[in-house]
Amino acid sequence: MKSSGSHVAAVVLAGILWGTTGTMAHHAPAGSDQMLIGLSTFGFGGLILLATRPRRTLAQLADRRTLAILAVGAVGVLGYASMYYWSLDLIGVAVGDALALASGPVWAGVLEMVVDHRFPGGAWLLTVMVPVAGICLLVASGGSAPAGHPIAGAALGLGAGFGWALYSWAGARVISDPRRPTADSGTVMAAMFTLASVVLVPWFILAGPGPLLEPRGLAVLGYLAVVPMAIGYLLYGYGLRRVRASRSTTLALTEPMTATLLATSVLGETLTAAGWVGLALVGLGIVLSAIAQSRSARPAAGTDPVDRVAA
Repeated sequence: MKSSGSHVAAVVLAGILWGTTGTMAHHAPAGSDQMLIGLSTFGFGGLILLATRPRRTLAQLADRRTLAILAVGAVGVLGYASMYYWSLDLIGVAVGDALALASGPVWAGVLEMVVDHRFPGGAWLLTVMVPVAGICLLVASGGSAPAGHPIAGAALGLGAGFGWALYSWAGARVISDPRRPTADSGTVMAAMFTLASVVLVPWFILAGPGPLLEPRGLAVLGYLAVVPMAIGYLLYGYGLRRVRASRSTTLALTEPMTATLLATSVLGETLTAAGWVGLALVGLGIVLSAIAQSRSARPAAGTDPVDRVAA
């Protein structure tokens, strides 16, 4: 069976929710550490995911067959959480978000080739090259922050993109494994983020949240942990049931599209003409990936163990 429209739509919607994070983080109290915002978002967001299904999550973590790959995914979460918001602060929300997310499909494809020994296909290569060209134009535009630091911000953005690809690949590997039919998508995502929370939450507390403990700071952290983090990743995990990591990371490029629209309309960031062309190419990559994904053949209904688990 082909991947259903609901799985593709879930990944796209998750990207839209994630796209609100940079603008929301910008409204944190003055003097807030952007990296600590990332640690809190993913750390406490992971605990919220755990609270939605505690028994199944703990049972998943107790399964030695999947613990190693979940730990790899948790490392990816740590990398993304610690670098993503920092990158946005240095290079701007519009460009930083696009760089981190548009590099994800490339990293995911590399992981599939190196680890799984599987080339994602010519269609994947085409759908990746288009947004990559767009990202090159975005970075060449010099960033959208008033006092941008494009080199450092780009490096952190690429690192965040690899972290995202790593935990997407790990989650998809566990969710789609026919030998583990009990590994439903929501539980796998909760288990992976719970592992990361063991490091992220103490790190956030020990580093000293400072202004983030003010009422406005708590409101920002609460929104980030619940909406784009908990709800967004439950949607994303559902999408990974039928969408391979190399495809899901391209479909979720709705995030930089959303982030750019919010950054330019709400935060007053600006892009050059080349930057807007680059953003258009990112959007084209999303459309091409959605078309390619809808044409990808899938096992017949009832034959894939993933069909038999709850989202």
